[in-house]
Amino acid sequence: MFKNTISNLGRIRQVMEVLVRYGFEDVVTSTALRRLVPQGRRVSWQHAEKTVFDTNRWERIRLIIEELGPTFIKLAQALSNRPDLLPEALIDEFEKLQSDVPPFDVVTARRLIEEELGRPISEVFSEFDDVTLGSASIGQVHKARLLTGEEVVVKVQRPGVQEKVRTDLSLLRELVRLTAGFLRKQGLSNPQDIVDAFERSMTKELDYTSEARSMDQFRKLYADYETFYVPKPYREFSTSKILVIEFVSGCKISNKPQLLEWGLDPAKVAETGMDIYLTQIFEFGVFHADPHPGNVLVRPDGTIVLIDFGMVGKLTKQQKYAFAGVFIGMARQDARSMALNFRRLALHAEIPDMRRFEADLNELIEDFTVLDVKEMSMSDLADRLQVIIYDFKLQVPGAVFLILRALVILEGIGKVLHPSFNTFEFVRPYGARIIAEQYSPENLMSEAQYTGIQLLSLLSTLPTDVRQIMRKISRGDLRVKVELGGYQPLLRKADQLVSRTIITLLAVAFLLFSGLSLMGRYSPEMAYHRGIPMLTWFSLGVTGFLLLVLVIMGLRKPRD
Repeated sequence: MFKNTISNLGRIRQVMEVLVRYGFEDVVTSTALRRLVPQGRRVSWQHAEKTVFDTNRWERIRLIIEELGPTFIKLAQALSNRPDLLPEALIDEFEKLQSDVPPFDVVTARRLIEEELGRPISEVFSEFDDVTLGSASIGQVHKARLLTGEEVVVKVQRPGVQEKVRTDLSLLRELVRLTAGFLRKQGLSNPQDIVDAFERSMTKELDYTSEARSMDQFRKLYADYETFYVPKPYREFSTSKILVIEFVSGCKISNKPQLLEWGLDPAKVAETGMDIYLTQIFEFGVFHADPHPGNVLVRPDGTIVLIDFGMVGKLTKQQKYAFAGVFIGMARQDARSMALNFRRLALHAEIPDMRRFEADLNELIEDFTVLDVKEMSMSDLADRLQVIIYDFKLQVPGAVFLILRALVILEGIGKVLHPSFNTFEFVRPYGARIIAEQYSPENLMSEAQYTGIQLLSLLSTLPTDVRQIMRKISRGDLRVKVELGGYQPLLRKADQLVSRTIITLLAVAFLLFSGLSLMGRYSPEMAYHRGIPMLTWFSLGVTGFLLLVLVIMGLRKPRD
């Protein structure tokens, strides 16, 4: 731990300078970070005039993130999908962050490709376009053609990006360790868990083979669909840092003039796109998590094409049923059903005030049921649900927020293409289908089998567990630990009272003994001082010491 702090010291001080520059001295001065600020710079840091105070706190946090670089920007973008963790004002700022960066030079890109493939580019590609199709913080994309004639796109990872991300992740862990107490006071109860989850996500994103596997999975799931296509990844030419994918031409799904020029019905395209996405969620439980218009293409024949599978969300069967149950409960105007399904969906199902939770959901239902179908908005519903989740500190799977975000994006696309587009009308039949699936004989049999296996496992281990408990009881080794919560201050007070009582009794005893010692008859060897036996002086000294201890105990401040 100390070694990590030393190795990151320079970068940590850079971070602190940025924090102070944007008016966050409290983060530095209220945490262990203050020990890393040189004494000579503390006064100037705390009293320097900063025009940055013309902006609010949330804007300043965004400015800090932008200045700290790509890894921090990606973390903020990931957190912008977690309204259960951050306030809405901060999420609004994080959504403004852009991670696009200029491309690196093509000479470096060619060299990296050759190093990864272990052979010259000319032995793999007959053509390689030096102009990038796009670039981001992790890598950039070039168009190329294989020797066999297929047009492809080549994703190339930036040089040194893995080392940079690892360094920044190490720095993040160190910053969280140094500021954990401060962050908890600000309402962020599990900052280390957030960094751990982000590290897993970044590690996956830095491995292009993971994206290739996701594409293969979607190709298998939708092999029989004529209206949906997923480009083919060329695994034989791909590595963890290079990804070669089939090139697919088409227009953005939001390009309504082009759709009309091709003779396609924009409304039909919007409906097809929404059906494909809801199938991913409610049938397969695996979905493309970033369906912005640039990632959703339409071919001239109307086929929907999804690209960029770097972000894929997943739901377990039980999470899928619970998520659908929230929408079904709302459609039925049943707040209790919504609340129960939210509790099933939550990772930790502890809701302190269930009645207030149901009341807030009922208020949400009442607000939306009075709206006309055309007035209902997925964006408004998602915002309200996210506020409720944040207020009640529900820990729900991150995939839920990815779905809500994706539905909002798709609704925006749909309204461009389809004047009367309504997301709820599309969700409703899937909700009914989920109910039928959940209570189908096959699923009930599967649940019964699982419950039976769990019960058999319990019964098989129960005799052994009972035997061990009985053995401990017979040997007298069984220990029962009882912990009283909330009684610590009272117990401390009782302990202090008992201690003072004992010391007072001892002081009184020695005082009485000193008086009685004056009446004793002693041998000639007994020493006297001013005509009083030394034994009496000793007793008085002990009495005085004990009284001093009592005074000190009375002056001590009680602990919280």
